[in-house]
Amino acid sequence: MKRTAAFFDFDKTLLTVESAKPGLRYLYERGEVTFGFVLSIMFANVFFQRHLISEKKMGLLMLRLYRGKLLEKFEMHAVEFYNDRLKPLLARNILSCVEEHRQKGHVLVLVSGSVRYFLRPVVEDLGFDHLLCTDLEVKNGLLTGKTEGRICIDIEKRIQVEKLAEQENLDLFASYAYGNHQSDIPLLDLVGHAFVVKPTRPLKKTALDRGWPILSFA
Repeated sequence: MKRTAAFFDFDKTLLTVESAKPGLRYLYERGEVTFGFVLSIMFANVFFQRHLISEKKMGLLMLRLYRGKLLEKFEMHAVEFYNDRLKPLLARNILSCVEEHRQKGHVLVLVSGSVRYFLRPVVEDLGFDHLLCTDLEVKNGLLTGKTEGRICIDIEKRIQVEKLAEQENLDLFASYAYGNHQSDIPLLDLVGHAFVVKPTRPLKKTALDRGWPILSFA
């Protein structure tokens, strides 16, 4: 028999903020990024919040911080960062949704544009069954500042979910998805039960047009 799944976005869905903000602060405190880099991301984020640059563009800008560095250097602090900086910012209402789906025996999937080392502690702590995300490219032992494959946003989320559904025999029509941004629409369109969480203005309009329930963090 086919199984039902629940797909959760991370930033501003399961997490109440964009994870880049506490992430950059943490890395700056550790001396991993310069103040100039942080300032450039803050400037770009002003345009992103006004939907003047895409989520893909923001992702590519963020990836620059990894160029020429060892992946292990970031992996060794991932659990500490999650416990200290991210876990207190998880959305209580959406965590309750995760638990409800778990109790029903649904397959839990975290689907995010963020990178794997960053999200692995989230998946392990919250008991997700699968993680679909962005992988960092490594050459000659060092990160290149590029991705291995595509950034897991927009239509790429849908593509990865469709592949997982085929591999794991998931019934997408019976499944659920949660997202906050208009770039999540290809994923939300894919399932029978779509929910939006504190949506952006473009996504809110789509949700109202299609009758998708709108959830809050608390």
